Amino acid sequence: FSLPLEEHLREMGLKIILGKSVKTIMGKDKVEAVELEDGTIIKTQMVIMSVGVRPRLELAKKALINGRIITMEGPVIEKGSILWEDEKIIAVGESLNLPAGTEVFDVQGSTITPGFIDAHTHLGIYEEIYQIEGDDLNESTEPVTPQLRALDAVNPYDLGFTDALKGGVTTVMAGPGSGNVISGTALVMKTWGESFQKMVLIPQAGLKVAFGENPKRIHGEQKKMPITRMGIAALLRQALVDAQVYEAKIQKAEKDGDVVERDLGMENILLVLKREIPIRAHAHRADDIVTALRIAKEFNVEIVIEHGTEAHKALPQIVEEKIPVVFGPALTSRAKVEMAEINWSTVVALSQAGVLTALTTDHSVIPIQY
Repeated sequence: FSLPLEEHLREMGLKIILGKSVKTIMGKDKVEAVELEDGTIIKTQMVIMSVGVRPRLELAKKALINGRIITMEGPVIEKGSILWEDEKIIAVGESLNLPAGTEVFDVQGSTITPGFIDAHTHLGIYEEIYQIEGDDLNESTEPVTPQLRALDAVNPYDLGFTDALKGGVTTVMAGPGSGNVISGTALVMKTWGESFQKMVLIPQAGLKVAFGENPKRIHGEQKKMPITRMGIAALLRQALVDAQVYEAKIQKAEKDGDVVERDLGMENILLVLKREIPIRAHAHRADDIVTALRIAKEFNVEIVIEHGTEAHKALPQIVEEKIPVVFGPALTSRAKVEMAEINWSTVVALSQAGVLTALTTDHSVIPIQY
């Protein structure tokens, strides 16, 4: 037979990795020859000697056995196996019948979990080592910047991605900082991939909004709004109203056969108003949390509370309105006044009350591998 390289000879149950100069692999039950991009056909031995291409045969099926498996869907499997093929898990259980030829790894004494997900990071946006060179966190020239996308700021070659993988973190939400009232959209991505394009799972997963000290400090120092919590709420409300007006103009223009000039910021806010993505609200203090929930209710939009240091004080409303909370980072100092009450008891209270709760490193506040 003759198959293109990218098909990996699946019919043989083998995966073959070769140099880029190879176009086609040929053989029957084994690799006998390869065709180079220029059409030259060379026997395998000649390829090894002359071209330096060394075919590496790998069994398509592999398995971990005798591990303690936390599946996140049902009871813990105390002594189980995981079978996978072509980078996809195909079976998990206590006593799997492994196909003949499966490559087996005995992991007795180890605990296996799915990859961790960190629901609030700045991975690849606030880079390791670098200061101003790799700091793309806050476009602090304006307090309202909904047109920004974290997608355009991520450096997938940042050392933080290596740290994430070493710590078992395989998926993250990464977003802009909390310096602006509206900072732009966040994305969800894998921490490894053949290309950044393949790493991205959700290009726009939420609109980052911030309450409290950060926008007050950053823009107050520039002597411009907001310098108060009233100012933060007013700017957010106005942006939401502006997006409603923008949508009405579009609807009227479509009816009249006209065209409305595009506004990228309004388009992103419309994703919120249409409930396609949530507001991801940076809020530590209880009063800021309540303000965020008030505005979300006014505009009938979905919201996730990020940080939630004093979420225990607003617990009845959070429970009643079924608001998710991404709590933390708690393994850090009380870096700001609004973090004075940081305590693990808050996340315990949220969890016991049935609130959908996640923990965050807020990387790079806490390095993501921890």
